[in-house]
Amino acid sequence: MNGYIPPYSISEKMLEQVSSISEKIGKITSYRELESKPHLRRNNRIRSIYSSLKIEANSLSLNEVRDAVNGHMVVGDQKEIQEVKNAYAAYEKISEINPASIRDLKKIHSIMTYLTVEDSGVFRRGDEGVFSGDRCIFMAPPPNMVNSLIKDLLLWLKKSEGKVHPLIMAAVFHYEFVFIHPFTDGNGRMARLWHTVILYRWRNVFEYIPLESQIEKFQEQYYDAIDKCNKQGNSDVFIEFMLDMIDQVLDEVITQVEKENVETSEYVKKMLDFMEFDIPYTSKDIMAGLGLKSKETLRKNYINPAIELGLIRMTIPDKPKSRNQRYVKL
Repeated sequence: MNGYIPPYSISEKMLEQVSSISEKIGKITSYRELESKPHLRRNNRIRSIYSSLKIEANSLSLNEVRDAVNGHMVVGDQKEIQEVKNAYAAYEKISEINPASIRDLKKIHSIMTYLTVEDSGVFRRGDEGVFSGDRCIFMAPPPNMVNSLIKDLLLWLKKSEGKVHPLIMAAVFHYEFVFIHPFTDGNGRMARLWHTVILYRWRNVFEYIPLESQIEKFQEQYYDAIDKCNKQGNSDVFIEFMLDMIDQVLDEVITQVEKENVETSEYVKKMLDFMEFDIPYTSKDIMAGLGLKSKETLRKNYINPAIELGLIRMTIPDKPKSRNQRYVKL
């Protein structure tokens, strides 16, 4: 392969991880498995946005992010609310993006940073560093090198299609992009979105896999992996880290799908259709949503069967009758 080739090597561990991921993708069976469950897809999309923004210190809660996406009023920092709206608009473009296109890269960055960044959709003109909290992980290459470095990386991405496994290719790109740090702001968000875009072109199901939520759980290790790669001069550690994140999040998605497919009564199905993931509901909320008048009917036909099947949980399980009790869809 002529031109720039990012430094990395394939380890036995990576091969095992790729095999495990491929097997789990097979268990999900096909894109239609999630395609037939719009509420599950939407929930995972919102989780992706929430986690990717949280990594970048956006303070909005998951419920606030959901409200912002749904067009409801959110009391909070207007820039953070705009970041949510921007991220949702950018993620909605996943199926249209050519990951090897510099034009698409700038276009999506302009969507991702609309009204929040002065140099939206434009490569940086100054020096930048990558920080984890107050700690500087590394200083990015000088601005006069950004354009050529990105062109080389995108050309490698294009030439690698069909030659490098997408799981490896996406992780290599993610690390290299973060290292180049082409924009003044939004580089982490763009790197994580582009990771998903590359995987989507391999298996469409990745459009609704909340990889960002897994990274957010291991945010410190995420930055540590980047730091180690900078010191070692290759992306090996980061590739293994990202493959591990994908492997773990697929377990979660498989569990989601299996729970959705559990044999349930029409009562429970109706309640689950009404409830959104990760939102706590009071019994009054559920009764109002379902048009019920009897608490006994709610408990007997809806709440108890759903709890027994592991489809919802109580927020105060040791006090089932607490006035502060809430129910959360799992």
